[in-house]
Amino acid sequence: MLLVFLHVAPPNAVSQLYSGPINAWVYPLFEQNWRLFAPDPESVNRQISARTRHTAPDGSVRMSGWFDLSAVDDSAVEHDPFPSHTAQNMLRRAWSSYLEAFGGDDEPHSERAVMMQTYLRNIAADRVAAHRRGSFDSIQLRVITLPVAAPDASGATRQAAPIDTRYLPWWKVAPHGTD
Repeated sequence: MLLVFLHVAPPNAVSQLYSGPINAWVYPLFEQNWRLFAPDPESVNRQISARTRHTAPDGSVRMSGWFDLSAVDDSAVEHDPFPSHTAQNMLRRAWSSYLEAFGGDDEPHSERAVMMQTYLRNIAADRVAAHRRGSFDSIQLRVITLPVAAPDASGATRQAAPIDTRYLPWWKVAPHGTD
């Protein structure tokens, strides 16, 4: 409660001195924005997938196939009459925040960028570990961005072609799963 208070309070000596730890705790859990009241509708759909890699003690490397994290979220929302806000938005907002912090490259240039990278990596690793067997120590994300297709003259939705596929670098994670 104290950290949230210091975050929203007018600038003062204490909040300025401890801004790093305060922001690290407050973001992304209590991020403030006006999107609830003035939402910015998505103009693209993103398919976020992950694959994992495990390096054995003998040096051999085993890589998994791609696992669609977005489909898990979509399924959770589609089959739940009262879907949670978390199921609908956590991964999507983590990716949006990553894009805002990093832009076009994948090199962190601020503490916020490092925090958003860690947040996105942890979400992906936890979700893969919950749905797949096997251990892994690295994870890579692939984000396919598709435009929201406009309906054609007959009212049927046209199929949109992918406009962008972005591969993030491999990230080390705490060992997950068991063999």
